[in-house]
Amino acid sequence: MLIKTYGSAVFGVNALTITIEVSIGGGNRYHIVGLPDNAIKESLRRIESAIQSAGLKMPRQKIVINLAPADIRKEGSAYDLPIAMGILAASGQIESAALDKYFIMGELSLDGGLQPIKGALPISIQARTAGFKGFILPKDNSREAAIVTELLVYGMCNLSEVVAFFNGTAQPEPVIVNTRDEFYNNVSNYEQDFSDVKGQENIKRALEIAAAGGHNLILIGPPGAGKTMLAKRLPTILPPLNLQEALETTKIHSVAGKLNAAESLMTERPYRSPHHTISDMALVGGGANPQPGEISLAHNGVLFLDELPEFKRSVLEVMRQPLEDRSVTISRSRLSVEYPASFMLIASMNPCPCGFFNHPEKECICGAGVVQKYLSKISGPLLDRIDLHVEVTPVNFNELTSAFETEKSATIRERVIKARAIQDTRFSTSQNLYYNAQMSPNMVRTVCKINDAGQGLIKKAMEKLGLSARAYDRILKVSRTIADLAESKDIKLEHLAEAIHYRSLDRDSWSG
Repeated sequence: MLIKTYGSAVFGVNALTITIEVSIGGGNRYHIVGLPDNAIKESLRRIESAIQSAGLKMPRQKIVINLAPADIRKEGSAYDLPIAMGILAASGQIESAALDKYFIMGELSLDGGLQPIKGALPISIQARTAGFKGFILPKDNSREAAIVTELLVYGMCNLSEVVAFFNGTAQPEPVIVNTRDEFYNNVSNYEQDFSDVKGQENIKRALEIAAAGGHNLILIGPPGAGKTMLAKRLPTILPPLNLQEALETTKIHSVAGKLNAAESLMTERPYRSPHHTISDMALVGGGANPQPGEISLAHNGVLFLDELPEFKRSVLEVMRQPLEDRSVTISRSRLSVEYPASFMLIASMNPCPCGFFNHPEKECICGAGVVQKYLSKISGPLLDRIDLHVEVTPVNFNELTSAFETEKSATIRERVIKARAIQDTRFSTSQNLYYNAQMSPNMVRTVCKINDAGQGLIKKAMEKLGLSARAYDRILKVSRTIADLAESKDIKLEHLAEAIHYRSLDRDSWSG
């Protein structure tokens, strides 16, 4: 008897329908075909134990299982449940009439329990697109899958519950998640707040500018100055995720298996902070079975690289193309997948190996040329993609113990949202252009016009401070963002002066 069940394979952040064909006939051997990986080849041992634990029998006949389309490689243990249901239906132990109306996915334990799977959200979207009535999957993934409307989602705990469902002896309630309520009730619900940080008002200002214009930023300062603490609070002042961004972000984390059972939709902007020992592949994504990397997990959020010069040169260089394209393509001999990677890069570093170059109180003990050698670990092309260079100085005792209340994140975020609204209007006719940091050189000339006095100021700054030529466009972009925060139509001298202040690493004084 031939039975078909349906599941899905995830490629990138999208899914494809997979048909699981099960045929039982004469003989006593088991065969799985259709380019299965080792996890699928081993599945019959798990399936046999799970079927017996559910009080049913594993057929002692020849079983042939085909995963179609047969020319696409299938990976992972999530095919255990659809294969098990196909075997039970083909051997006449369950009713098969409704099997073709549902997507079925789940990993089986030896006792018949269902373990969570990766990519439940894109699979659920594919089930609805393909016209299926519902989706049966492990209970831990049910809220995530139930984000998709017009699809019946049933979260099951074990194989016995799935068997009872198809035999009609149990009718569980489908899982229902009100996506909009879930989103709007929890959006921007952060534990950290900028009011936790004492002092450092100039750094908070720089982070506000970075958030308003989508600019990449690097913090340079001695150990313990508060660089990491400030960077962790940057997502709290970014504009709240809209529903489309939340769905995009949730899909990526679903594919990577990073969502817990309680989460259905990500409502906070991601904050990723990989260790400096990370490999190229872990940062941008890849592997034999391509998975999203840290830059994709930071999509619509912040990627924080602490101690930037300590990262391997090759790791930093692979970020250059994703920083420009806002996506990363991973190519293998059999397939090519694309992951979105639109993130804000925030980096921090000590100014020198000992950490005290340019310190107001402590003396740097690094030898001649050591500072420049340390900074040269960061290549010019990568530094060129960082708009703001900000020096962080330690907080003094009086500021640290002050009872004065500093601005809350919500107050700063309101100003950032207003500035982003101005940019939305400005770039409404431009495709894939949303904020000032994404402007091309040609658009900078059009949007960031300055008067003769402004040109004179930049010329003097470049000559006196030793600013490089590449700093020119960056200064104009940042000054445009500062003007937007001030709700000014034109870029004024004070906006240019502040933008020039944020180019520390371009100055000749950093050559040591």
